[in-house]
Amino acid sequence: MLESCPMNRHRVFLLVVNVTLLAAAVLAAAQAAAPIIEITAEPSHHLLFENAYARAFKIDLAPQASMIVHHHRHDYIFTVLAPSKIENDIVGKAPFLRNFQEGETVFVPGPFAHTAKNLTDKPFDVIAVELMQDGKSQSPPLWKVNGDDEERGLHILNGGTHDILFAKDGVRASDLQLNPGGVLPKHHHNGPQVVIAITDLDLRSDVEGKGPVAIRLKAGEVAWVKAGDTHTVTNVGQQNARLITLEF
Repeated sequence: MLESCPMNRHRVFLLVVNVTLLAAAVLAAAQAAAPIIEITAEPSHHLLFENAYARAFKIDLAPQASMIVHHHRHDYIFTVLAPSKIENDIVGKAPFLRNFQEGETVFVPGPFAHTAKNLTDKPFDVIAVELMQDGKSQSPPLWKVNGDDEERGLHILNGGTHDILFAKDGVRASDLQLNPGGVLPKHHHNGPQVVIAITDLDLRSDVEGKGPVAIRLKAGEVAWVKAGDTHTVTNVGQQNARLITLEF
């Protein structure tokens, strides 16, 4: 019988190994030959808005799922909406793992192509904001026009914190957290901004010369705010409020 012959067993083993290696090589070649799609065609990326400054996407990658390999042709900033762990596979580089915390905000220089795999049993929810001016923003940036040139720093507020995270490509990213009743003091916006709600927001914006304006966003929602207002911001809700702002 076949099983009783050591030589035959050795030949069968070699055949299985060769078939396995051939299948792996064919799969790798197929992956290498597959076209790299544009970010707008990647199914887990959902376009929220696009203008001359920014193009924003909501990313919702299912548990244990992988993105299709896609291009990032611009620098971008992304904010993670819940604790996550992914494998990031950049074309031409070794894969690497990364853990993220809720609200973590990261600048990523482009261009490059990659895929990412969600390694958790929960969706990977992210807001990604591409910077469409490719580093050619107004110099100095609009947010610096009033002499406000701070690029990093934590400010303790009346009932909250305002943490300036970084400034990249003329865009300043900040993490604003307000307790119920907390206030962000009066300030002016020379340029537009993106607001990303990490929690549900129930805020009041007291705009100089216009009066109060309600700002209500659900966690994960994004708003584009035009330039020009001088205002204070108050958390009029019953829960702590957290948002990320990207000032242009």
